[in-house]
Amino acid sequence: MAALISASPAALAMARDYPLDRNPAAVYLSSLSRTGRATMRSSLDIAAELLTRGRVRNALMLDWPALRFQHVAALRAKLIERYSPATVNKLLAAVRGVMKAAWLLGYIDAETYQHVKSVKGVAGHALLAGRALKPAEIDALIRACAADASPAGARDGALIVLLRAGGLRRAEICALKVSDFDGVNKTLVVRGKGNKQRELPANANIVAALEDWLLARGAAVGPLFCPVNKSGRVNVRQRLTPQSIYNALAKRAQQARLKHLSPHDFRRTFVSDLLDAGADISTVQKLAGHASVTTTQKYDRRGEAAKRKAVELLNVPYIRRASAGNQPTSN
Repeated sequence: MAALISASPAALAMARDYPLDRNPAAVYLSSLSRTGRATMRSSLDIAAELLTRGRVRNALMLDWPALRFQHVAALRAKLIERYSPATVNKLLAAVRGVMKAAWLLGYIDAETYQHVKSVKGVAGHALLAGRALKPAEIDALIRACAADASPAGARDGALIVLLRAGGLRRAEICALKVSDFDGVNKTLVVRGKGNKQRELPANANIVAALEDWLLARGAAVGPLFCPVNKSGRVNVRQRLTPQSIYNALAKRAQQARLKHLSPHDFRRTFVSDLLDAGADISTVQKLAGHASVTTTQKYDRRGEAAKRKAVELLNVPYIRRASAGNQPTSN
């Protein structure tokens, strides 16, 4: 045990030959959703590289059970020098997840796990990522899609409307099936994070856009959004990927001569506009598929105008003080 407590970066790099079902990092990652798995795998690779001073860049090759409090504390210090508080906390959460798996697998005792777990996150707030999109930008994107008479134009138009009016994540759009859309009752069944399902009311624009796309796609069962090749052929057996959605939006933004935008900017705009329209935050949380209201608040991009609008709602009586050339007035 003493050798492990004083483990050097080189020792951490000398991982035992764990089978995947006994590898703490692999076991932890397998417990996450597909999108979460990719994010946390990247975080763990960064942690492995820092913990071993560059000797290991693959988290699956690190000897995680050899990790102790002092290693994680040193990692935290290095992360603070390089990353925002949110990124530091995400990386530390990933490390804690792996160490919990190591404990459950019997590689470390409860005391060691609690010591590692005691390394706290970082307080602080970075500038909000992304931006809210302007109505003129959405209009330009839709016009770019309408100008494309191929099935790709109908598909991308439906994607943009669904992103804007539904606030869906890319992974959620990719998971949609034709049977999830009910044009009669105007609803869409969405599968969110953690395999949680929610029913999204579809407004008239969403219904119209999806019906136009289905007319071009065909009504065959399968994924709702599919690839379209250069000749305009729709592959109804294959799902659109999150990267394909990103590429499609980048193409339409370039055609519309817009500055860079991300698929998640549509989601931020969705939340901000609903709040600005007076929807209560609990309802917005459910529509966005967020686990907590705190997460929904982070998507609010209304800015100073919303604060000023809120303050104007408060009517506090006040009598102006008399001054030269000024008579007392009551507001």
